[in-house]
Formats: sequence, structure tokens, C-alpha cells
Amino acid sequence: MRAVLIVVAVLALVGFLAVAVVLPMMADAEAKEAAQALLAGTEPAKQKVAAVAAQSKTLDGSGKGIKLAPQQNSKFGELKWLVAPSGEIRGWNEPNAIEVVLTPILQSGKVSWRCQGYPNRAMPASCGGR
Repeated sequence: MRAVLIVVAVLALVGFLAVAVVLPMMADAEAKEAAQALLAGTEPAKQKVAAVAAQSKTLDGSGKGIKLAPQQNSKFGELKWLVAPSGEIRGWNEPNAIEVVLTPILQSGKVSWRCQGYPNRAMPASCGGR
């Protein structure tokens, strides 16, 4: 009887450890995919901001009037973006609690982008992730 209880306890412990390790890893993987989708959705706005800034030689007003429609993603839920008049692009995905901010930098007539996101563990290396 004691051996059966020990076996049950060991199996319960193994099951608990599997859930404690596997579920967070799965959640992190989904959050990383959602962050990639969020960043990919910024490309049209990035191109428009860069074109306006290159033409006008300033970032002031480079994002004015640029809109990105929210997208309903079957896997990640709603993806949303907002473009500020300065050209800064914010994107977020509430179901996965992810936010990204892309800030344009104009140097020598060319726009580069600084990317920051939260949470760091969900971001690719190009956006401050690990």
C-alpha cells in the first residue's frame, strides 16, 4: 500500500512539474508569435512615414493622417496600431498583453527605427527582446 502511495505521489509531482514548465513555455511562444505579427503589421506605416520624412527632410508631421486599421487575428485576437504625427508607431495586442513602440530616427535623409516592446521576453532581439 505504501509503494502505491509513493508511485501516485511521484506521478503527481511529475505531472505538476510538467505543467509548471510546459505551460509557461507555450505561453511565451504564443506571445513571441503575437509580437512578430504586431511588428509585421507596422510595415505599411513605416514605409509611409519614411517616404514623407525623406521628402520633407523632417519627422515633424511625417505620421499625420497615416492610419492602420485594426486586424482581427484568429490566433492572437485583435491587433491595433496608432501612428502619431511625429511618425512614432504604437501597436498593442490586449489578449497577450503586448505593446510595441517604433520611433523613427532621421539621419542623412534616411529613416531608421528604434523598437521597444513589452514584455521583453516576447520581443525579438531587434526590439529589445532576449
